[in-house]
Amino acid sequence: MKQLALTLAPPPEPSLGNFYPGRNVELMAALRGLADGISAERFFYLWGEPGSGRSHLLRAMAGALSARNVVTVYAGEGSALPPVDAVPRALVVDDVDKLQPSGLAAFFNLYNSVREKQGIVIAAGSQPPAKLAMRPDLVTRLGWGLVYQVHALGDDEKIAALKRHASARAFDLPDGVAEYLLRHLRRDLPSLMTMLDALDQHSLETKRPITLPLLRELLQADAPDDGKMPPQAGP
Repeated sequence: MKQLALTLAPPPEPSLGNFYPGRNVELMAALRGLADGISAERFFYLWGEPGSGRSHLLRAMAGALSARNVVTVYAGEGSALPPVDAVPRALVVDDVDKLQPSGLAAFFNLYNSVREKQGIVIAAGSQPPAKLAMRPDLVTRLGWGLVYQVHALGDDEKIAALKRHASARAFDLPDGVAEYLLRHLRRDLPSLMTMLDALDQHSLETKRPITLPLLRELLQADAPDDGKMPPQAGP
């Protein structure tokens, strides 16, 4: 079958609104309070395994604060902090455990400056503060505020998130299709959402309802020229 040329809209920017909370309801409430400017808490540290959504939440918070005209400095994926001319109102740093020594020193100094100015610091890493292999004075600072584990979604929660996404696009997602997506494709939620968008588009183009045979047809059509299916995740 001829390979499909799927033209998908770029994924939406991370926001608190497009994050499925799962077991992170308390964390989401705390972040919304900060984003809306009604929380007295100014220091947050989030930790969780890859794919848990902590990076989504940090990018979402950086965007939400900037939208309120809060001067925000963001650094992600272990990248060095960008040079700043003045102390920002908010400092958002992802993957602090991947920062190089020079980056850690810059983070430490900027953290102190933001704190002195009564600003906001949101940071994230793969481990709770006590287990981070970095300078003790920085570990102490990361534990000063609220510390939350970001819990990854289980399969049932991912299916619920997919169904909610499908409902927002005005179609029903059969259980069998959702389960097949989880068994045969990458299991992180952004990848699953992207495939669901592709399936919806294929359904509209072919004027056929979304079913398991339609999904299999899409996957086969989008497979490499050697006829092999795309790489699968999990059993």
